[in-house]
Amino acid sequence: MLFEGLAHKLQETLRKLKGKGKLSEADVKQAMREVKLALLEADVNFKVVKDFINSVTERAVGQEVMMSLTPGQQVIKVVNEALTELMGKTKTDINISSKDLTVLMLVGLQGSGKTTTAGKLANYLKKQGHSPLLVAGDIYRPAAIKQLQIIGEKAEIPVFAMGDKNKPVNIIKRSLEFARSKGLNIVIIDTAGRLHINDELMEELKEIKLEVEPDEILLVVDAMTGQDAVNIAQTFNYQLSLDGVILTKLDGDTRGGAALSIKAVTNCPIKFIGVGEKLEDIEPFHPDRMASRILGMGDVLTLIEKAQVNIDLEKAKEFEKRLKNQQFTFEDFLEQLQYVKEMGPISHIMEMIPGFNSGKLKGLNVDDKELVKIEAIINSMTKQERMDPSIINGSRRKRIARGSGTKVQDVNRLLKQFFQTKKIIKQFGEMEKGYKKRKFPFF
Repeated sequence: MLFEGLAHKLQETLRKLKGKGKLSEADVKQAMREVKLALLEADVNFKVVKDFINSVTERAVGQEVMMSLTPGQQVIKVVNEALTELMGKTKTDINISSKDLTVLMLVGLQGSGKTTTAGKLANYLKKQGHSPLLVAGDIYRPAAIKQLQIIGEKAEIPVFAMGDKNKPVNIIKRSLEFARSKGLNIVIIDTAGRLHINDELMEELKEIKLEVEPDEILLVVDAMTGQDAVNIAQTFNYQLSLDGVILTKLDGDTRGGAALSIKAVTNCPIKFIGVGEKLEDIEPFHPDRMASRILGMGDVLTLIEKAQVNIDLEKAKEFEKRLKNQQFTFEDFLEQLQYVKEMGPISHIMEMIPGFNSGKLKGLNVDDKELVKIEAIINSMTKQERMDPSIINGSRRKRIARGSGTKVQDVNRLLKQFFQTKKIIKQFGEMEKGYKKRKFPFF
């Protein structure tokens, strides 16, 4: 879960303020001490934390907040605005040329996920209607070229490679000619990395920058390295003048120090975040939406965008019609399950729901492996059983469990959940019909 530890502590601290009718300056300062500790534990840069706390405290104890009818909520609003400003205020897009090739150069240390990110970014831009080309510019890391070719094949995106015997700058120059000849409009260059920053690495990247003149240089950095990520960003920015940062492995970063520090320390915007292992698991970075997620306010806009990409609207309308007619089967259940899987990790989806508290997940099994188990059980049912689960008796349950590699208890649990869901749907349907029949003479 994104920023799990930080989110939980901030939400608990601010919930105490929200519960008070009136606030004193002492209340605010005590809350800010707790916020400060939460940010430092999240590995946020010390100077960033200091400036953030000073700014929030000054605004939170102002007359406009303290004299309002809901001072606790006003303080939360101030914190939300300050977090948004800290991470860059607004989303920063990639500048894509409408006339000529747009050249994006990805840089970073070895192990930051640069090659995978190149593929994810290309896949994202392809879905936006562009025609990208991936360029294998890393000739040093064993299997780097092959890895990029496999990713390109999976995403159905062309990959330009000339083996590992040519100079990277020559490979990249040739790739631009190739892209123009094929009518492609975006070139994404996967450059070499090292295990640590050194002069040899920087000189090669500077040569590429000088010869190719990329439209944007994007640093790919592992969010889980915390303050190291910020230090790496500072060095690369000083040497190459970065246009943006892509934070990878943010789904595994429970602290959040890198995301909250990079923009403030380097003045370099975070443009994308990696939130999983699939090609689709990359998102544009919205500072306002991320601040809302951290404070438990959800991120409905991103949730809607994910749904629009993954859900067939015609099928959704048909499903809605079936629900109204109380025709809910395991076929429908399986179809909806597959939509959820396409949208990404279930915990990632749930935290986009307003009011979601990460603590609520503890004790609940929402692991994506559980979704795979459920899918296996449903797929082990016959067509007739999926359409009419009431016929599934003891012997059928044993057969389904054997076929899905699960236990009879797992099958029983799923059937119970299904019938409970169907009952709730029926109740909603009856309520809706009741409202339509009811007449109110006073209207």
